[in-house]
Amino acid sequence: MTQPPQPPQQPPNPDEQPSNTPPGTPNTPPAPPAGPPSGGFGAPQDPPAGGFGQPTLPPADPFGKQPQQPQQPPAAPPQPPTVPQDAPAGGYGTPPPPAQGGYPTPPAPQPNGYGYPQAPQPGYGYPQGPAGQPGQHGQPGMPQQAYGYPTQPMHPQYGAPQPGGDGSGGKKFSTQMQIIVAAAVAVVLIIGAGIVYSATSGDDKGGKNEASSSGSTGGEGKGGKDSGLAGGSEKAPANTKSKVAFQVPQPVVKDIVQVEGSWLTDKAYVKTGIDEINGYDRDKGTKLWSFPLAGEICTTSRHVSKDYKTPIVFKESKPTKEKKYPACNQVGVIDLAAGKLLWSKSVTSATGGDRPVNFDEVTLSGTTVAAGGTSGGAAFKLDTGAELWKPKTGADGCYDRGYAGGEALAVVRKCGTYDSPQLTVQALNPTTGAPLSSFQMPAGVEYAHIVSTKPLVVAADVGDTAGDGSGISDFFSIDAATGKLKVRIPADAEKYAGDCDSTDVEKCQKMAVGNNRLYLPTERHDGTSEYGDTNEIVAFDLDTGKLLGGRADAGDRYTLTPLRMDGTSIIAYKEAPYDKGGQVVSIDGETFKQTTLMENPDDEAVRKAEKRFSIGSAELHYSEGQLFMAARSVHKPSTVTPDEKVYLVVAYRTD
Repeated sequence: MTQPPQPPQQPPNPDEQPSNTPPGTPNTPPAPPAGPPSGGFGAPQDPPAGGFGQPTLPPADPFGKQPQQPQQPPAAPPQPPTVPQDAPAGGYGTPPPPAQGGYPTPPAPQPNGYGYPQAPQPGYGYPQGPAGQPGQHGQPGMPQQAYGYPTQPMHPQYGAPQPGGDGSGGKKFSTQMQIIVAAAVAVVLIIGAGIVYSATSGDDKGGKNEASSSGSTGGEGKGGKDSGLAGGSEKAPANTKSKVAFQVPQPVVKDIVQVEGSWLTDKAYVKTGIDEINGYDRDKGTKLWSFPLAGEICTTSRHVSKDYKTPIVFKESKPTKEKKYPACNQVGVIDLAAGKLLWSKSVTSATGGDRPVNFDEVTLSGTTVAAGGTSGGAAFKLDTGAELWKPKTGADGCYDRGYAGGEALAVVRKCGTYDSPQLTVQALNPTTGAPLSSFQMPAGVEYAHIVSTKPLVVAADVGDTAGDGSGISDFFSIDAATGKLKVRIPADAEKYAGDCDSTDVEKCQKMAVGNNRLYLPTERHDGTSEYGDTNEIVAFDLDTGKLLGGRADAGDRYTLTPLRMDGTSIIAYKEAPYDKGGQVVSIDGETFKQTTLMENPDDEAVRKAEKRFSIGSAELHYSEGQLFMAARSVHKPSTVTPDEKVYLVVAYRTD
């Protein structure tokens, strides 16, 4: 799903000859053809006469693939009006032009690419059937059109009806029959559109469910459904042009040091440093407070309590000659408002003797802190650190691999052997740790990642089929009350750009969950302009698994990445081309209408600093007209450019 960022492309030199033209050859246009092209496979056909029921030609494919044209009736129809040569080519979801004269032409069913309901096209990567009938592991469900394919299959599958035939032996439809079928299709499309609209506009599933979670590069965010912008609390400023609020230089180190973790309060931007936690004034960047840690930060949680408390895991000490690699066995809670470490401790596992447990992850749900790892886990009270429970262990070798928090608490529990693991996702009672429900992941899943706990959404790479290191081949929408699978959503790694850490349970990013939908960015692909890539954000229904109609387009040379939910809206970062500053937008979760919240400066030095914080490796927080970009690790100065200014944090704000 993930691809490395593309270098800026330079426009071609107009003085250069085309690669297939010998030097010195004058640019003489070719002679026009002597006559119209002869018929045959792939030859363009004359369309039928206009009028009610006329089949409409599909839009030009943006990837240059030519759709197969329907066969024509024997009678030669009159020629339609000529289309101007400068008319724009149809692209993603471009509707066909209306017919000339008579009633508007009903649109033919067209798989419009990303972000639209897809026409039947068997193959890997299509959504599953409706709720209550999920596809089994390894079996296909609801069909989905492949990315970039033409509106008619170039090579229909064996046994499929051919264009203009009835599928029984090559008989051609009469003109009257074509009109009847086209009219019937139009009625079906109108009815289908009404169903989609009602499904996305109702009170129960149409965006009024405020429960939301985000597995993204930023922190959590909530907003009232009737406040702010497009169902969220974030408001567009009068002037969206931003300026640099402050910068925090990167500390000097001799090696790579982990500095994961950043959070926002109403007054402070809090960021991890070298064996310390620092709070900065949100507007000025002046340091408000700082306190030391016993050792380096190991992992943090993106969840923050209402009174600004969050858990962390850090090493028991700094490296020494005797102990070069201290263990990550200290779990604690930071008071982000007061600027202090409330408590920290280590625990032992039931089978590990007196050795403290090494924690790989930590999370927060309500007032319960849950930390886990391969050697054990435990849960604590948020305010006091009092131990609440430890996961059960037995002779079967099962253990809690890691927890996910937020509005609910869930766990990935691992059993079996190293070569043949069996993973189970459980919803837990946060106070007791007792399972409320269980869902067994399919065979062939080595690691599972919890994207959201309410609703419960899990990502996994089934059978290592993703092939791109994203950790995602499928999403699983699970009923947390019963443990039953609602639907399995295949997510073709060549289409979608979500990403989950290869081993961690709660470290997914570039996606958001809200409105009973999963919002995903597509992979970068060619735009309509000559230079630069683009992408979209699309949505899947978590009850049916269907790819919903509508999408948010990044625009040429820009790419969109979801950061978090804001009520029923998505806050997204818009990565800019090399000569522009980035943007922050709010996207309506139903209509996908975008509203710009921030536009960063185009100044070269500012652009260079911003682009160092690449999506996927940086921490991004946007709130109330302020954007904070921070590194997750720091490294020793470059030997090539030792004097280059490198920043730990860059903050922007609008007036």
